[in-house]
Amino acid sequence: MAQRGSRKKRKQRRRAGGAGRAGNPRSAAAPGDPSAPAPEASPAEKDDAPQTMARGYARGRAKDEAARTRLVPLQEGERPLAVTIAGIVALALAVGNLTLGYIAGLEIQGEKSSPVGVGLFAAVMLVAAYGCFKVRYWAVLGMQALLALTIMVFSLLIIRAESIGALAIGLAVLLGSGALFWFLIKSMARIQMPGRPGA
Repeated sequence: MAQRGSRKKRKQRRRAGGAGRAGNPRSAAAPGDPSAPAPEASPAEKDDAPQTMARGYARGRAKDEAARTRLVPLQEGERPLAVTIAGIVALALAVGNLTLGYIAGLEIQGEKSSPVGVGLFAAVMLVAAYGCFKVRYWAVLGMQALLALTIMVFSLLIIRAESIGALAIGLAVLLGSGALFWFLIKSMARIQMPGRPGA
């Protein structure tokens, strides 16, 4: 009788333990189980999250301010080298587009270039070249937009390159456009500075 009573007690304890584990999925999950729910953050951690974000924003603002203090306003008549190169590139694109596309009658995919399209693109590039030589912010911004588009297009062309020559040309244009884009960022910041003559 004593053995039967002890067996019943053990069974009851097992059933109670199984029911507790079924009702609490965290206790049922094995340690290290990826399906186990993540432990909830403590109230202290929840309260500290906004402070952590505020500290991150403060560090970012401090870095930006330090970068601004290192910038030197443009002197009277000064033109950054990157802006000069951008103006030369825009002028070369305008002249090359007019020469190859209109005068020489270059054909793209078997079709002759449209005089309207060629003239419009050349006019835009001439305006951009003029703006760069005059150190105008809008012209530098337009050249950066053109460079960003060129980088995206030639990145796709490099992926689909079918020869070493095409790959070399694509890489050369990509590296040149990327370098000019990078150096124009600092030039744009200097052009925007309040201490610039005529600002």
